[in-house]
Amino acid sequence: MNAYPNITVIASLIADTSRSIFLSSLLDGRALPAGELAYMAGVSPQTASNHLAKLVNGGLLQVEQQGRHRYYRLANRDIADLIEKMAAIAPPVQIRSLKQSNQLQQLSCARTCYDHLAGKLGTSLCEALLRKGYLVEPKETHNKDFIMTEKGKQWFAEFGIQCQLKPGSRRAIARKCLDWSERRHHLSGLLGEQFVQRFLALDWIRQKPGHRSIEITDAGKAGLYEVLDISI
Repeated sequence: MNAYPNITVIASLIADTSRSIFLSSLLDGRALPAGELAYMAGVSPQTASNHLAKLVNGGLLQVEQQGRHRYYRLANRDIADLIEKMAAIAPPVQIRSLKQSNQLQQLSCARTCYDHLAGKLGTSLCEALLRKGYLVEPKETHNKDFIMTEKGKQWFAEFGIQCQLKPGSRRAIARKCLDWSERRHHLSGLLGEQFVQRFLALDWIRQKPGHRSIEITDAGKAGLYEVLDISI
């Protein structure tokens, strides 16, 4: 026996094509029914049910019963971070169809990663905040969090972004998250979540039904350029 955590348990749960598709499909924080997940993975409902049960028992998914249907979601934010980090070091996707190419293009442009923005939009937002001096890189190489400047705190408040954590919360405010499609950092943490909510309220972005990719509206394109010099 040794004192190291047995990571093979989690690795074996993820190391299945169908189960990895389930986890990736739930990265935007939605709860989806078993039938929809089965369709996404191209497996039978019975096969999907067996895989989903393993993910629930392994602590990677949570399940909610609503009438005759069961809805599955990622167990917590840490699971989303783990899947995103694994995707960032995984081999590039081999495109085999026009549909797959279109999906990848949409996801690479703008998508949600649990509760924050990812893709080109996410990395562009992160770089704009650094460029304008609202955030700065940490001096310590091991530090995973951006540092919010006084200039940034003032701008965030004026833009309608709330950066105050609840008492006792251990959540990061501005965390660096490596983007799997851009291979650069986007912004997660409380600040990343607040930007999603603010952009939705301004109708700058819209969530596409049944899909992780998001639509950037015409108002969003104009607003992003005017406020943050972001061209998408």
